[in-house]
Amino acid sequence: MPVAAIDIGTNSTNLLVVGDDGSTLHRIVEVTRLGSGVDRSGSLTPVAIDRTLSCLNRYATIISASGSSRPVPLRVSASSACRDAANRDEFFDRVTNVLGRRPELISGHDEARLAYRGAFTGLTPDPMGHCVIDIGGGSTEFAYGDTELRHTHSIDVGAIRLTERHLEHDPPRPEELLNAIGDVQDLFDEMIRATPAVAGARQLIGTAGTIVTAAAVEIGMATFDASRVHGFRFERNAVEDVFRTLATEPLSDRVHNPGLPRERADVIVGGLCVLVGLLRRWDADEIVVSAHNIMDGICAELLEESVR
Repeated sequence: MPVAAIDIGTNSTNLLVVGDDGSTLHRIVEVTRLGSGVDRSGSLTPVAIDRTLSCLNRYATIISASGSSRPVPLRVSASSACRDAANRDEFFDRVTNVLGRRPELISGHDEARLAYRGAFTGLTPDPMGHCVIDIGGGSTEFAYGDTELRHTHSIDVGAIRLTERHLEHDPPRPEELLNAIGDVQDLFDEMIRATPAVAGARQLIGTAGTIVTAAAVEIGMATFDASRVHGFRFERNAVEDVFRTLATEPLSDRVHNPGLPRERADVIVGGLCVLVGLLRRWDADEIVVSAHNIMDGICAELLEESVR
């Protein structure tokens, strides 16, 4: 029996359906911008809700067609935008009507834990210290481990949140970029003061849209191929080059970069401010890209539950 995971994020709504052998049957990422404006207003907008529900209706059809005589086990997670939204219960009621399953409002720590589990699919963690970094639309999660997971953290900066807070011009002005990066680094410093061991991670693993997209741009990938980005060793100098290129181009030019989906082009610089800020503070030489993420972690748990 297949299992399915839906992750309702700030920027995108994602579906993963895997077979009972762990093989991928469907993996879909759709930019729905549920969290647009939440940082300022504290509420999900009607337009963003309708856009996300339309996507979920399509996902419900795919999941239903993936089963046989029994319903496919499904877990639905909702993260940063819904954590911040005063009207999330109204949204969750409508999601329940569409999917027959109420979303779980997961904490930043659970998000980090699940991303950690998913990101190492097909990769080998460094037992001397590693950290998975999941840059989302509204928050960024960290999961540090050595021979096992030791610490998880979440900070309230992501591609949409930084764009809405700091990047007012097209292209962004240098002072806007510096302020966005400074915001990230201040929160990182707070995290390191609380858990100094994280700063010593020898291996950084990056997952989710910003990092995967930036790697695709570096490769020049006209047609996305997850196998080419998974395990890609993204050197810090190359990250900085991608950042400089995209941050200094107006949106009308930026959209033409191979590897950059049009629907991510307006917030990719905000996401890169997170990535660049972290790599500079860590003084890291590279980050290893993972094309697997929180949904892989959720599906792995569902498969374990199905055999108990």
